[in-house]
Order: sequence, then C-alpha cells, then structure tokens
Amino acid sequence: MSDDRIDPMNLTAQLHYNAAGNPPSTLPDSAISNAFPGLEFDIRNIWRRLLVGIELHESDNYVVAADPEHERLVGRRLLSVGDHDVIGALVGPTRPGSGSSRLTSADNPDGVTMLEWSNSLADVLADHVGRTVPCLFTSGPAPKPVGKPPSLPDPRFEVVQLQVRGLFAESAATGGNLAVIAEEMAGPGDLTRGLCSPWQNDYRECACYYWAASRPDYVNVEDTGAGTSTGNHWFAKDREPREYVLDNRDDSRLVSYDDLFRDWQGELRFIVGGNDAPEHRDDSPEDR
Repeated sequence: MSDDRIDPMNLTAQLHYNAAGNPPSTLPDSAISNAFPGLEFDIRNIWRRLLVGIELHESDNYVVAADPEHERLVGRRLLSVGDHDVIGALVGPTRPGSGSSRLTSADNPDGVTMLEWSNSLADVLADHVGRTVPCLFTSGPAPKPVGKPPSLPDPRFEVVQLQVRGLFAESAATGGNLAVIAEEMAGPGDLTRGLCSPWQNDYRECACYYWAASRPDYVNVEDTGAGTSTGNHWFAKDREPREYVLDNRDDSRLVSYDDLFRDWQGELRFIVGGNDAPEHRDDSPEDR
C-alpha cells in the first residue's frame, strides 16, 4: 500500500500546503490585498515588532511603544535597519509637463515617505534573524517625516543596536521553525486589529479605493462620443440621471454607513461586465 501522505519538507512548502477541507481563501496569497487591510487580515501588523524592544506603527516608521530600556525612542522615527533604508525620497512632477523634483510640503519638508514594511524589511528578516544590527533613529520626537542625514555622526540622529526577531515560531521538540507566526511578532487579535468593525465600514470607509481589484467604482459606463463618458458611482442610490457622483460620505445621493449597516445586501448591486446585473437595474421589468 502506497503512502499518499503529503509531508512538506520546508517552510515554503508548509505555508503553501492547503489542508483538506480548507478553501483557497485560507492561504495568505489569496488575500484581497497583501500589504494593506483587506477582508481577512492586515499583514502589515506582523512587522511592528520585528526589532526586539520597540513597537512600530504598522503603516509608518514611527515608534509607538517600547520596553523600559528603549522608552526614549517612543515618538521618534526609524530611518534605517543595518544597511537597509526604511524611507525613500518623494520625487515627481509638480505640474503637468514639468520635470521631476523633490516633492516637499509644510508637513513633509524633507520630501520623504516610509517604505512599506514587507519591501523595506524583507532582506533584514532574511539576513539578520537573531542578530543585533545598527538602527538609525531621530534623536528626538519627530511627528513629521524626516530624511536621512548626509553623513554620521549627526546630533539630530542616534544609532541604536537592536536585535532582529524571527517571524516564525520555533518547535519545542526540534528547535526548528514552524509554519506559524511567532506570538512575539503578532499576538492574538493583532492581524485583524486594523480591520473595520462592523465590517461593512470597509465598503464605505476608504475613499482611496484600495479595494480596486474587488470593489466596483465607476459602473454602467458609456462613451458619449465627445471624449467623455457617463456612468454611475457604485454607491449611487439612483442610476438616473446617469452621472458620476464624487465619493462623499455625506452626500445623500450615495449609500451611507447607516444604509450599509441596515441593509447592505439590498443597497449594493452585483456588477457583471462593468454594469449592473439585469436583476438589479432600475429599468428591469420588475421595476417598471
């Protein structure tokens, strides 16, 4: 009799193994978004405690908490870990047709932005687990983004040696890694702490459309022949007149939070091929 048992031999195989009875949505790579809050979890939260002794904001290089030994770092900004920067320059045109330049503002005088954690810290995790690395911080509180100094030492910045924590839990039996996130990295509830409650908020909350791959926006679109188009916002209560109403949670023409909480399944329409499904169109036979 042959042995049909699947026995993954490394973490990659274990992480991709779909246990019997589990739908595809149980695997991390099926999430609506892998670096921003989606329906399942907010993967950014696993990076907050990568450095032993401090806790970072999940979407900013800002220190939000620390052990007593490093309490002075709370309110400061992390700029690099080892040889890896966690911020980058904001560069682009300031008006149509213009060349690119550093994009600065009163709230961001250095023109920098935090790099998403899974991009900026992936190599740190791969190369330095269990080791201590030099981390560059501002030397004082930094409510606004701050750029790196041209050279060190610089009194505006401080280098602190911190240990890199492993992502995966260890097996008590073998000492090897398990395909389970270490509790020190993300405790119970941490992966879902950034999700909306009630969940219907997620439909209405984000005006930047981070659900672009799964949530409709501009639907029932028709070309006017004059280089423009007409259509509806998916949240429009009425489809006529056909016009795009800018997303404004206070506009009575659009579905509101209260509408979603009371009857989301009745307010939201199925979209097929970019248009309202026939049974949800205002001009369907049952609506006439």
